[in-house]
Amino acid sequence: MGRVNSTENNVENDTGTMTSDFTPAFIDFEASSLDLIASYPIEVGICMPDGELHSWLISPHVLWQDWSESAERIHGISRETLNEEGMAVAEVAQQLNSLLPDQVFCDAWTFDSFWLHRLFRAAKAQPNFQLESISMLLNSQQVRHWSGVRQQVISDLGLPVHRAANDALILHKTWERIIFQDEAAVQ
Repeated sequence: MGRVNSTENNVENDTGTMTSDFTPAFIDFEASSLDLIASYPIEVGICMPDGELHSWLISPHVLWQDWSESAERIHGISRETLNEEGMAVAEVAQQLNSLLPDQVFCDAWTFDSFWLHRLFRAAKAQPNFQLESISMLLNSQQVRHWSGVRQQVISDLGLPVHRAANDALILHKTWERIIFQDEAAVQ
């Protein structure tokens, strides 16, 4: 499994596991559908290393026409809401570039990377950061525990899922809990 090495605070303990001396930023997208050809991002949320949250509804680019009513039932965001309250793609891309560190992590890399690049292409911009899978931060035991710990975090936080900022916070809190559990077990 790869290791993240480009962040100054990245520290591995004797077992090769990431420690709490490194705290990553997390990103999550909600989308018009799960179609990896026609879908586009409708909301992006980030959780910074210190736990600070940011999210943006994204006004659909003129060429973005895909819409899934079943996806809308899951995330609860209507196309009308996006048209009324969404920010322009260029503004959202600029905000992400100004806030995010060199690396940001997600839990659904195939989808999130597609939507990230779709956003930046529409904005005629390039991301100043690299998107990585959260699995790059975890050893095999941590990967096995991820789903169960995530479900417990969701229950403990009581937040609705499928909103981008909430999902980014859930990633952050799940990562923290897994890392601190491992550190406590070692001590």
